[in-house]
Order: sequence, then structure tokens, then C-alpha cells
Amino acid sequence: MERIILGIDPGTTVMGYGILKVENKKAYFVDLGIVNMRNIKNHYLSLKKIFEEVTLLIEKYLPDELAIEAPFFEKNVQSMLKLGRAQGVAITAAITHDIPISEYAPLKIKMAITGQGRASKEQVADMLCRILKIPHEILPKELDATDGLAAAYCHFLQTNSVVPAAKYKNWKDFINKNQEKVKK
Repeated sequence: MERIILGIDPGTTVMGYGILKVENKKAYFVDLGIVNMRNIKNHYLSLKKIFEEVTLLIEKYLPDELAIEAPFFEKNVQSMLKLGRAQGVAITAAITHDIPISEYAPLKIKMAITGQGRASKEQVADMLCRILKIPHEILPKELDATDGLAAAYCHFLQTNSVVPAAKYKNWKDFINKNQEKVKK
């Protein structure tokens, strides 16, 4: 079964996105990029731009699913509020096209891609290039694009896992339940 995943890293100055195609439980890179809103001084006009651009991405790539990074709390409540609005507008664009939405915490996305929840944007970008065989030269300088792609890839991993996440409590439990897979 083939499906397309749109991943979004919401932002009010720069929004990153990535597109994956999934065929036979394997993910393939399609596209990534950013929506630059640095020149838009009115926050509400930025939200309009996000809605329009996500709608254009949906119409161009016809995604089956949207994976979006959840806002995380920093010290500035106003920034958190603006980020939440940006995320909400992107979600609304997907909902109006009947696209299912999955939300992932930044730590979960980084952990899925690099194995470290505190990985840098550069580490995430590098791992995605390796995993999806993307030439580094085509990456935009803003790493929000690879963050959007990372959300899509995290969703791919979550929805294509061979072993359900809750099946084993830890490695010891896995080993105890899978003796035939353990080399001695």
C-alpha cells in the first residue's frame, strides 16, 4: 500500500515541511522546504500564510496523513502561544481536507531519528540524509525543513513498527521473551 506523509515543523517566522512516500513499508524522500514569513510583520497575516501554504502542499502532494511537531514550552509564554496558533492553523488546513493528524513531541521526534532526545538540529538533518539517502547539498540552510521531514519520518516509524511499542518493558524483557533471537 502506498501512502504520502506530510510532516510539519510549525513556526510563525519559518515553517518547515517534508514529504515522504511510503511503499511496501519503506520510506522514500520526496521533498522538503520552508515557508519564510520573516517579512510578514502582522502575526495574523503569518497565520493566513501558513494556512495557504499548507493547503498548497496538500493540493500538490495529496498526503494521506499529517505529522506535526507539538509546541514545547520555553520561558516565553507569548512565543508558546504564537507557536500553538501556527500549529493550529496547519492542523486546520489538514482537517479541512479530511487528512488524519498525528502530533509528536520534539523529544520523541529526535529520539526516533537519532536515538537521542536532546540531539541538535544538525544531528537530525545529518541522520535523515543518511537514512533517506538525501544529498546534503539540496538541504535548505534553515533546518526547519529537516525538522518537518523528521516529523514525517517519526510518524512513518511509529506507524510501521514491526514490534508494538508496549509489548516489551525493557531489553531484559525482550530477551526473556525472544530466546531464539539471542546469540550465545
